[in-house]
Amino acid sequence: MCALIILWTKSREHRPDRELYVGYVCTCVFNAAYLRLVVKPDQLIKRRGKLGLVGVNLDLEGVKEWLQTRLMKETTVGKAKGILKNFLIEPFVAHKQEEEFYVCIYATREGDYMLFHHEGGVDVGDVDSKALKLLVGVDEKISADTVKSQLLTHAPADKKEMLISFLVGLFNMYEDLYFTYLEINPLVVTKDGVYVLDMAAKIDATADYLCKAKWGDVEFPPPFGREAYPEEAYIADLDAKSGASLKLTLLNPRGRIWTMVAGGGASVVYSDTICDLGGVNELANYGEYSGAPSEQQTYDYAKTILSLMTREKHPNGKVLIIGGSIANFTNVAATFKGIVRAIKDYQDPLKEHEVTIFVRRGGPNYQEGLRVMGEVGEFTTGIPIHVFGTETHMTAIVGMALGHRPIATQPRVAAHTANFLLNTSGGTTTPASSRSASFSEVKTGAENSSAQKTRAGLPPAKSTTLFSNHTKAIVWGMQTRAVQGMLDFDYVCSRQEPSVAAMVYPFTGDHKQKFYWGHKEILLPVYKNMADAMKKHPEVDVLISFASLRSAYDSTIETMQYPQIRTMAIIAEGIPEALTRKIIKMAEEKGVTIIGPATVGGIKPGCFKIGNTGGMLDNILASKLYRPGSVAYVSRSGGMSNELNNIISRTTDGVYEGVAIGGDRYPGSVFMDHVLRYQDTPGVKMIVVLGEIGGNEEYKICKGIKEGRITKPVVCWCIGTCATLFSSEVQFGHAGACANQASETALAKNKALEEAGAFVPKSFDELGDVIKSVYDNLVAKGVIMPAKEVPPPTVPMDYSWARELGLIRKPASFMTSICDERGQELIYAGMPITEVFKSEIGLGGTLGLLWFQRRLPRYACQFIEMCLMVTADHGPAVSGAHNTIVCARAGKDLISSLTSGLLTIGDRFGGALDAAAKQFSKAFDSGMLPMEFVNKMKKDGKLIMGIGHRVKSINNPDMRVQILKDFVKQHFPAAQLLDYALEVEKITTSKKPNLILNVDGFIGVAFVDLLRNCGGFTRDEADEFVEIGALNGIFVLGRSMGFIGHYLDQKRLKQGLYRHPWDDISYVLPEHMTM
Repeated sequence: MCALIILWTKSREHRPDRELYVGYVCTCVFNAAYLRLVVKPDQLIKRRGKLGLVGVNLDLEGVKEWLQTRLMKETTVGKAKGILKNFLIEPFVAHKQEEEFYVCIYATREGDYMLFHHEGGVDVGDVDSKALKLLVGVDEKISADTVKSQLLTHAPADKKEMLISFLVGLFNMYEDLYFTYLEINPLVVTKDGVYVLDMAAKIDATADYLCKAKWGDVEFPPPFGREAYPEEAYIADLDAKSGASLKLTLLNPRGRIWTMVAGGGASVVYSDTICDLGGVNELANYGEYSGAPSEQQTYDYAKTILSLMTREKHPNGKVLIIGGSIANFTNVAATFKGIVRAIKDYQDPLKEHEVTIFVRRGGPNYQEGLRVMGEVGEFTTGIPIHVFGTETHMTAIVGMALGHRPIATQPRVAAHTANFLLNTSGGTTTPASSRSASFSEVKTGAENSSAQKTRAGLPPAKSTTLFSNHTKAIVWGMQTRAVQGMLDFDYVCSRQEPSVAAMVYPFTGDHKQKFYWGHKEILLPVYKNMADAMKKHPEVDVLISFASLRSAYDSTIETMQYPQIRTMAIIAEGIPEALTRKIIKMAEEKGVTIIGPATVGGIKPGCFKIGNTGGMLDNILASKLYRPGSVAYVSRSGGMSNELNNIISRTTDGVYEGVAIGGDRYPGSVFMDHVLRYQDTPGVKMIVVLGEIGGNEEYKICKGIKEGRITKPVVCWCIGTCATLFSSEVQFGHAGACANQASETALAKNKALEEAGAFVPKSFDELGDVIKSVYDNLVAKGVIMPAKEVPPPTVPMDYSWARELGLIRKPASFMTSICDERGQELIYAGMPITEVFKSEIGLGGTLGLLWFQRRLPRYACQFIEMCLMVTADHGPAVSGAHNTIVCARAGKDLISSLTSGLLTIGDRFGGALDAAAKQFSKAFDSGMLPMEFVNKMKKDGKLIMGIGHRVKSINNPDMRVQILKDFVKQHFPAAQLLDYALEVEKITTSKKPNLILNVDGFIGVAFVDLLRNCGGFTRDEADEFVEIGALNGIFVLGRSMGFIGHYLDQKRLKQGLYRHPWDDISYVLPEHMTM
């Protein structure tokens, strides 16, 4: 084979002065000098032959000449302009035109289509109309007979068998490796074999966890015309390591309009609006952050954006749009803390580049987030920051930022969410006094078997009504916050019982979980397996699955084995498309409605809500979701569904029902499923659909309107109109938001919907106005008669949320000043753990942070480590090691054995460090001479702690002490107490040679010198550490290493139970007992 090698000098910057090396490498498979070759660019360019980008039947010199005119040259492909850099060089396969064929396999909702045409090559033409098609349904197998009969009717007879074998194998490979698209043109079949001359393919990136071993390391390059930037790779890496979603695509790094948008759907809407207002050429980036990223993750994302936008100045200054819909569960204030940190870090470059920031956000604790964001601009940095909340239309800030509308002056928003939670009814009691205090008991009876009754003896059929105020659900996963949100919603809707009957969590045993029902505490059962939950709760007909993307498929298939389940919500994002299609097929067979995957769920005001849908109670109350309205909606985006709640509540009498079907390519239920339900529901008077680029489901709504199946007014808008304006393909936040043909674009869908008779606004900006116009018309006609508002009951705020909002205070049960694990990064005494490792302070330095709250000098850290090393062990005969060994041999575990040894540490064994430090310090500080100290201790009948050794003596010195002494004398700035102790040793050893300063005494007095003279402590602080027992901790920590070593040694040697020998015990019994 022959390959082109292109090497770039390593650089983090995109500079024009990078060197280019071009060379050719030929393996021994063929002699490149004599072989005919083909050369073509390999940069995701389709139809290269039509564009003159394929060199055919060239020799090696011809390839070089062909490359000279194209390599590193700018080329236009469609709207995209790019530099040709990467090329494939491969052997030329000599063949005839009639030996070229066309093959394509692509995935659809109902299965995979294989297209085959007996004529291939550059001039194949419109294969969709020419090629023969074979649909292989989901979970079906391809067969040689069907390939032969449906695809090869026009193929040459002498090549059919070879083609059959190849096509069947190709399809099996396509399925096995989770391809979603595979096109070969031309496929050449000669008498010698089958040759793939050109191929384009797509794989499902979400199947990485299934196919990693088969795929190997796969890189996903950017489309032609857009460079791959290291910042994009950095954000992609953050995304891969996070449970949240972080996306970044650079469109024009020199642009003046930058975005930092929360939510996949919202990010598309903001891009649409910018382009609608003429900003397409200045739009610098597309991206989104969602899924409750942490403060640190948001900071990393924000600083990347700010770094990019402050590299080149723009004559008109720059704008940063920090937008988003109303969050369902993300704590807005927490994520804004990360953005505020980044703004503070980049405040000087931001001012230098004349950046103006526009902020609009809603969701949990958004008032606090907006307050902090406003203050960082007004009081901290001086950067112009304009903040708006849910009272402002989501995309209004775009018009302000681009100068198309005046910047609104908003009153200061409320400081916290709690303003919405006040009892507006004027009373102090909650209605519905019949509510019970506990619902953990399973109820039986006719009223609980409605789901079974409707199914008995009937074929599976999907219900028009998915939820009522009696709906009961099981929640898969330990999602206590989501469950509590559902119960609070139930309570504020005045339901008689909670909508959650039980939870299933396979990773614990059966137990009860505590929740709040209004003011009272209740218990809900948690089951280890699904079967028990279904058996004990026959009234349940809804399952809400919070299973991870890896386990969602298996748990969903298991759930659908139970006929009582009629509706399932699958929250997980990133389930492989092939598995999702299997779920859809089984759901169709069993008459189960699937909402999701990749969804927040849905809500039916006054009746039922799925998980986190609708956000927290402040948004539930503000959007009047506690009682039904007249407008039903369906959208793909979860975040945008909450925005629709807000828009509809402000322009109409409110929401009757809303569903977010999910952003994946194949949602379990489609727009038309829910539109038809709404059409057949008397309480729904008008329908709102928020469609999206990609797919063709919206055309079914067009057909339904034209055919008269849908008669209620439909307001519809498809987001993603900006896509047709971009020069290169952009993958938006939702997996399904990508147009593969002109009819799948948002522009084409909006036009078709308008022509069919739907009410279509000119932009998302006008969606609320159109909804209001249609609603007002229905009211004027008497179709809708708005009901009188009834205040909802009060739901108390959770303690944890009230504390986070700063509404209450409570004395802490514990106080700590050495460690903080609450943030993104563990902190030791003020030092982040990453800094601990970067600084290489070692174990001694870490101990200094955690014990002494100081960063100690290098020599002090080394001394601490030396002390730990010399005290680590002193043989098996000492009492602590002996106890550890006896326990280990008795079969006790590591902790028990270690504890047994540690409990022997005291004044007689190992605990002399503190005592020695105190005795010597007191004598030295009082001005006593060493001889006076010795005499006083003798007169008082007290031992001098730290003096004396059973084995070592002045003639047989302890090398541990000698090593430490040499280090202290060389590195300590002063060692006055040690010198004093050595003078005492001279006196005691003159009396008896083994009365030496032992290792405990040495460490004790040396540590006092360290604390007093290292410059990090006051005299009082140094004395306090000695007084509270810090020095004995050195011996305990060091000797623990030895005790553990003895434990492991006994286990490794497989020593049996220890019994002390009789001959080593002196039995001395009372004389009267022996007579």
